[in-house]
Amino acid sequence: MDLKNMQIGAVFPHNEIGTDPSAIKAYAQGVEALGISHLLIYDHVLGADPDREGGFRGPYDKDVAFHEPLTTFAFIAAVTQKLEMITTVMILPQRQTVLVAKQAAQVALLSNNRFRLGVGVGWNQVEYTGLNETFNNRGRRQAEQVEVMRKLWSEDSVDYTGEYHRIDKASINPRPSKPIPVWFGGSAPALLDRTARLGDGWIPLMGANEKAQACLDHMKAKREEAGLSFDGFGIQSQAQYAGGDADRWVKHAKAWQNMGCTHLAVATHNAGETNVDGHLKRIEEYQRALQG
Repeated sequence: MDLKNMQIGAVFPHNEIGTDPSAIKAYAQGVEALGISHLLIYDHVLGADPDREGGFRGPYDKDVAFHEPLTTFAFIAAVTQKLEMITTVMILPQRQTVLVAKQAAQVALLSNNRFRLGVGVGWNQVEYTGLNETFNNRGRRQAEQVEVMRKLWSEDSVDYTGEYHRIDKASINPRPSKPIPVWFGGSAPALLDRTARLGDGWIPLMGANEKAQACLDHMKAKREEAGLSFDGFGIQSQAQYAGGDADRWVKHAKAWQNMGCTHLAVATHNAGETNVDGHLKRIEEYQRALQG
């Protein structure tokens, strides 16, 4: 399979990697040694206890581990040289905008600009409550958050008054030496419009199907209306090791490639108990399948 237009990445096995720093270091360096171009880390701050009034149903709860992405990437930046890092996706509206801008700038500086900020709006109201942020306006706030962060990353003094933010002639220091790419995850109509208008790329949380193609067509049209080029606009998809084989992985990757996908990362967790070496072997197996 010709992969010249699509970079192959990996998904950090958040719920299986454990907490041993030496294991996380070995994993990051092993991924880089395999020639993997980028690493994704998921983001959840709080897990809900199912034993709560009214119960709780969701894809994860308090017993599923998630490493905090920005601090983990700061660690990984120190033990790698080429590996690009992306939050997939950071639930931006449940975090303080200025603090995210400061932390993201630091990761970009420490990694020599190997960092992309992937952002989403999330679904778990328990997290928003615990972080003292408003859930029902999260989409509208996200757009303003990105605007504020870009000003903080680039301007010596920011005087900003928005619907949700007020910065009274202040800024962060140090600032990143290059703009930090911001990619949006999700598929709601308002999110797609926001991605087309503000994003450097899109993170589809779906398969390579007709819905994904419709989302891409919509964003292309919106960017054209706004006088924005689609050249250089990235698409970060994911593949699952679990339940797959070489033929299935290649078919899936070709489908994304035909849709213009620029980045494809394989997730190796939830495929049976293993260790760091096992996760690396799964990545290598996936690579071999795509390389034919």
